Amino acid sequence: MNRNKLYPWYFASGAAILFFLLCFLPGLLGIAYSFTDWNNFSDEINFVGLTNYKKIFQGNSEYLKYIGNTVLFTVVTTVMKTVVGLALALLLTQKFIKCKNFQRMIIFSPQVMSYLVVGLVFRSMLHPTTGFLNNFLRGIGLDGLAKNWLTDLSLVFSTVMTVDTWKGMGYIMVVVIAGLMSISPEYYEAASIDGANFFQKLWDITLPLLKPVLVNVTVLNVTYGLRVFDMIYSLTNGGPGNATGVINTAVYKEFSKGDLAMGTTLSSVLFFFVLALLYFIIKSMENKEVEA
Repeated sequence: MNRNKLYPWYFASGAAILFFLLCFLPGLLGIAYSFTDWNNFSDEINFVGLTNYKKIFQGNSEYLKYIGNTVLFTVVTTVMKTVVGLALALLLTQKFIKCKNFQRMIIFSPQVMSYLVVGLVFRSMLHPTTGFLNNFLRGIGLDGLAKNWLTDLSLVFSTVMTVDTWKGMGYIMVVVIAGLMSISPEYYEAASIDGANFFQKLWDITLPLLKPVLVNVTVLNVTYGLRVFDMIYSLTNGGPGNATGVINTAVYKEFSKGDLAMGTTLSSVLFFFVLALLYFIIKSMENKEVEA
């Protein structure tokens, strides 16, 4: 019996050792280095306690701007991707829609491209003078709508979040469609007999039964949003100024400057923030047993 209990561990041990050596141990070392003055300009590593963390959270710190941008980006893109993905999934599962599979493929296709490629393509399209979007708007007589999409401080962050939503909404749509197809049509037939309209079915049947799917979608979106780097780096490199800078672009800049300790400190802050937030999301959105 003991051998049978240990048998599954034989298969998991290899992956567990690799995970410990390549992920868990480096993570612990990164947290440890966040309490030091580790940098590229000295061979000595001295313990400095919470000094690096105090620099991040002091009142006039630019790092608070990065943290705020990260939270804003995560919240907005999570809501937009979920709402748009859900709307597209509901639309493309209706019987009256023709060529549904083709349309699903078109909407999902941006997901197969890398964030770097999407960012570079949109950076070219949104160029204020030579970009396709502004030239198209001027060509149809809408010169007033042509903007500096990636340099105007009032527009740039909204532009980045819109591009990111366009890139990721197809994946959310596909996940939600899979959830919708798992719902038995008998629920909708019974609701139709009772005279329920589309929105009543959506609120009382679809959304409650999609709750596990929406929880998973939210966790995926939040995890990605907090760790975003490629899209912002390729579109704006965190600019203009620090207008679109997030935690991971700040980490990149700190490592580029040789301030390795501050880079690991920001990474540690992001790790704890992601861990706490995901725990809260899962606990707040998990299914609860209904007492009879």
